[in-house]
Amino acid sequence: MKFGGTSMAGTERIRRVARIVKRQQDAGHEVAVVVSAMAGETDRLVNFCREANPLYDPAEYDVVVASGEQVTSGLLAIALQALGANARSWLGWQLPIRTVEAHAKARIDSIDADALIAEMQKGVIAVIPGFQGVSEAGRVTTLGRGGSDTSAVAVAAAVKADRCDIYTDVDGVYTTDPRIVAKARKLANVTYEEMLELASVGAKVLQTRSVGLAMKEGVRVQVLSSFIDDDAPAADTIPGTMIVSDEELEGMDMERQLITGIAHDKNEAKITLTRVPDKPGAVANIFGPLAEAAINVDMIIQNVGRDKGETDVTFTVPAADLARSMDLLEQAKESIGFNRIIPDTNVAKISVVGVGMKSHAGVASTMFKALADRGVNIQAISTSEIKVSVLIEEDYTELAVRVLHTAYGLDAVEA
Repeated sequence: MKFGGTSMAGTERIRRVARIVKRQQDAGHEVAVVVSAMAGETDRLVNFCREANPLYDPAEYDVVVASGEQVTSGLLAIALQALGANARSWLGWQLPIRTVEAHAKARIDSIDADALIAEMQKGVIAVIPGFQGVSEAGRVTTLGRGGSDTSAVAVAAAVKADRCDIYTDVDGVYTTDPRIVAKARKLANVTYEEMLELASVGAKVLQTRSVGLAMKEGVRVQVLSSFIDDDAPAADTIPGTMIVSDEELEGMDMERQLITGIAHDKNEAKITLTRVPDKPGAVANIFGPLAEAAINVDMIIQNVGRDKGETDVTFTVPAADLARSMDLLEQAKESIGFNRIIPDTNVAKISVVGVGMKSHAGVASTMFKALADRGVNIQAISTSEIKVSVLIEEDYTELAVRVLHTAYGLDAVEA
């Protein structure tokens, strides 16, 4: 079971979570729980780091931000003990959850779950702080924002759980954000592949790496709401959204719809480098330093070359990495040979996702026409086998999502 930040926001909500967890143990299950920091707490800790030094040491950043989940794991264990449950917290280094690669963006390498399984078999509820692990050097590491979902799936895989239930502030995966489109519909089932694309392009329900790990390890994931009244049926008896393999879903649903969902992401920043030499190796000189710094580059456009053997290169990075990206590019200015860096944070990425695209033509043209009819300009395009994404001006985000939701026939029919 995994509980997000809004579910853990304050002692009253933590007591409610404890009751939900205890109910599962009372039903005869062996339970491990992964928790996020209280809502807003990680942002607060990140801001402390930025105030101390905008170019902070990622290893010390991890020490600061990992404390949020440590607090909630201890509090939930205390709340469970108050209900008469045998519960204890296990910090990332105590299991241990071993990680590799960069601080602040570590990747789980392995989890030694033997001691954890032994305790669970004795009836102990294990409460594990999400988002954190331990490096080969014995230092605290964090998995990147939203990493608690990844922790939960990794623990589920390590203990060979029947299911990983992700409790959040929504009761499932919808065709789009219900706060933008009132007619958005809850999906009973979504494939790993579709969820991976939706998560990667802004659907906030699950973190991308958690879905990729679930797909790799074959962990069945269910998205549920932790915000149900105490006298309501247990959340896991109310249909949430099951995230399963393509094969399992084909057995459930023969007539799949063309598009599964529309996602949006405002946490993008566009960078344009002007007058880059139009020659072999120029693009490698741009993206090499960013790759070494573990900065994820998304959309890339190389404009038509100019007469002087120069071209403009435009690409997007996560908004949080904009300052660091610009600093790295400035340092590499001589080897790249560009003239100016032009940043733009007033952009958003809109994506349509669905495995039905594999066998249907015209998905992209429907998107482009629907946006053009409403005067929305497209700045960049990227595609995959089951996704089409466009970059637009941020002010048009909500309009674009509503227009596309209707254009693909996803609006719920009035009862």
